[in-house]
Amino acid sequence: MLVSEAMSTIVLTIGPAHTLHQAAQLMSARRVGAAIVLDPDTCGLGILTERDILDAVGAGLDLDRATAHAHTTTDVVFATPRWTLEEAARAMLHGGFRHLVVLDGREPVGVVSVRDIVRCWSEGAAPAVPASAATSA
Repeated sequence: MLVSEAMSTIVLTIGPAHTLHQAAQLMSARRVGAAIVLDPDTCGLGILTERDILDAVGAGLDLDRATAHAHTTTDVVFATPRWTLEEAARAMLHGGFRHLVVLDGREPVGVVSVRDIVRCWSEGAAPAVPASAATSA
């Protein structure tokens, strides 16, 4: 199965000046776990996740003052719609993250999450587990 078949095409984009409070409200309203941060000054593209906001809360930051810019991950791994879900899952495991921004060329067209992959695999499209990875009870 391909990323294009599993990804969410509801892409929430915000700017770097959005506060974390605003970002959290938008993410909650859209029921998404990540927002793509577009920075027109740098032509950059980053991602702000639930975890980034939770870390800011845990650090005692004022969410009405802290901006997305300061908490955005800019070292982003991007997927293409033509990646397989196995490729996406490997990238997530290797990088230790739960969301991949999906680009078609230079345009964000979706986000694929661990939840998307699990949903697809639980509906019968799971990859075969290699015998070496199987364990006995």
